[in-house]
Amino acid sequence: MGIEKITETLIYWATTYSIKLIAAILIFIIGKWITGKLTNLITRVLEKNKVDITLTKFLESITYYTLMIVVIIAAAGQLGINTTSFLTIVGAAGLAIGLALKDSLSNFASGVMLVLFHPYRVGDFISTAGVSGNVISITLFNTILNTPDNQRVIVPNSNITSTVITNVTANDTRRVDLVIGIGYDDDIKKAKAILDKIIKEESRVLDTPKTKIAVSELADSSVNFVVRPWVKTSEYWDVYFDLTEKIKITFDDEGISIPYPQQDIHVYNQLADKK
Repeated sequence: MGIEKITETLIYWATTYSIKLIAAILIFIIGKWITGKLTNLITRVLEKNKVDITLTKFLESITYYTLMIVVIIAAAGQLGINTTSFLTIVGAAGLAIGLALKDSLSNFASGVMLVLFHPYRVGDFISTAGVSGNVISITLFNTILNTPDNQRVIVPNSNITSTVITNVTANDTRRVDLVIGIGYDDDIKKAKAILDKIIKEESRVLDTPKTKIAVSELADSSVNFVVRPWVKTSEYWDVYFDLTEKIKITFDDEGISIPYPQQDIHVYNQLADKK
């Protein structure tokens, strides 16, 4: 009789909890599927309404993880777990984990600030925390950059908000700053006229603001000009390199020297002086 009772009990428990376990697994699978569909739907709606891509990605992450927490709690409730107690335990564990992961929470808070205040967006070229590159994505905890030599750099968000951020491509135009030196024996007026002609022949240089060409310094080995044309930000480096090359070639053709640092050494013959 005892064996029959134990067998019945085992069958009851196996049947009851097998059904609950299967139901919990189904809730998790279906819930995860629905979560993915809802997240994709929200993302498409935001993209259709041309919401900033940075904010779109941020809301996508928040939506997904929030819905997944709801699904996990629902699955746990199906297993007979007291969800009130479960939430209490989760809250206490969350506090302990939060203290242990304060740096991660700091990154999360910084991520929220970056999304809200928009110091940069996906696609911008920025310099921050000792690195420079194009912003590939802004996640809850870090910002991913691609450097000019195609390296992937992952920067914690808290490192970014605690330092200076230079958004190189934030404005449509930039000023090219060139310093061109000529020899002291060269004709300053001629050199300035050549520089002015080169700038006027460069079609990518903007008419406004006006280009500044002026003598800026009487250096040790050269007379230095500043050449400061304005260009579209997207054409900055092309214009910078092309102007540098054209100035050198033209100066060579026109007999204008570009000196390099040098020193004159005077040797005295002490024996000759004594005689």
